[in-house]
Amino acid sequence: MFNYLKKKLDLISELLIIKQTVFALPFAYIGVLLAFLSQHANHINSVELFNWRIWVFVTLAMIGARTAGMSLNRIIDRKIDSENPRTQNRALVTGKLSVSSVWLLAVFSLGLLFVSAYLLNPLCFALSPLAALLLFAYSYCKRFTWFSHFVLGIVEAFAPIGGWFAVTGTFHWVPIILGVLIVFWMVGLDVIYACQDYQHDKKVGLYSIPSRFGLANALLIAKFSHLVCMICIVLVGLLMPLTFVYWVGAFIIGGLFVYEHSLVSPGDLSKVQIAFFKVNSWIAVLLAFCIGVDVFYTIMCSSSISGG
Repeated sequence: MFNYLKKKLDLISELLIIKQTVFALPFAYIGVLLAFLSQHANHINSVELFNWRIWVFVTLAMIGARTAGMSLNRIIDRKIDSENPRTQNRALVTGKLSVSSVWLLAVFSLGLLFVSAYLLNPLCFALSPLAALLLFAYSYCKRFTWFSHFVLGIVEAFAPIGGWFAVTGTFHWVPIILGVLIVFWMVGLDVIYACQDYQHDKKVGLYSIPSRFGLANALLIAKFSHLVCMICIVLVGLLMPLTFVYWVGAFIIGGLFVYEHSLVSPGDLSKVQIAFFKVNSWIAVLLAFCIGVDVFYTIMCSSSISGG
C-alpha cells in the first residue's frame, strides 16, 4: 500500500513539475514582505511580520493555485502532449494516471485556493475566481494566440499582488509593479522554454512567440522582456525603503539574466533546461532572500531604536 501511494505521488510530482513551485512562491512572499515593510514605514501593524496566519494561508493559496493550474493544463493539453515527442511520456498520456484522478486533484486544489483566500481577507477572496478563470483559460490560449506567454505571466503575477493584498487588503501601485515584473520575467523564460517546441508548434499549428516570429526574434523578445523585468526591479527599489542588500541582489540577478541568455541561441538550444529551471529558480529565490533579509534588518533595527 505504501509503495503504491509513493508511486502515485511520484507520478503526480513528475506530472505537475512540483519543483517549478519555486518560481512563483518566492514572489508571493516578496509581496507579503514588502507589504509589511510599507506598513512599518507608515507605523501600521509593524509586528505583523511574524503573523503565522498570513504566511500559512498565502502558502496554501499559492500551492492550491499552482497545482490547479498545472492539473488543468495537463488535462486540457493531453492530446497535444501525445503528439509532441518531448511530452508524449507524461503520465496522463501514457495512462499511468487517470484523467478523473487529476480532475479530482484540480478541484481539491481550487477549493484550497478559495478557502485560503477567504481566510485571508475579502479582497483576496474576491480576486480568487479571476485567478481560477485565468488558470483555466491559459491552456487554451496557445490554440489561437501567441499572446499565451503573457497570459501565463498574468496568472503568475497574482503571486506578488495576492501576497501584498493578503497583508494590507488595499490597493497600491507597488504590487502592480511587482505584477508587471513577474509578467515579463515569465514571458522571457517561457519564450526560451517554448523554443524547444518550435518545429512541433509550426507543424501542428500551435501559437507561440517562437512559432510566430522565429527562433532568433523570439530570443530577442525574451531578452527585452527580462530587460523590462530588471527595470521593474529597480523601480521597486526606488519606491520602497530598501537598503544595499536589495541592490546587491538586484545586481546579481542582472548578471544571472545575462548568463541565462548566453546559454541559448537559435543554433543551440541544448541548454534550455538549465536556463529555464536552474537559473530562474536562483533568480526567484535570491530576490526573495535579499528582500527578506532587508525587510527583517530594517524593521528590527528601527524597533530596537524605538525601544531604546
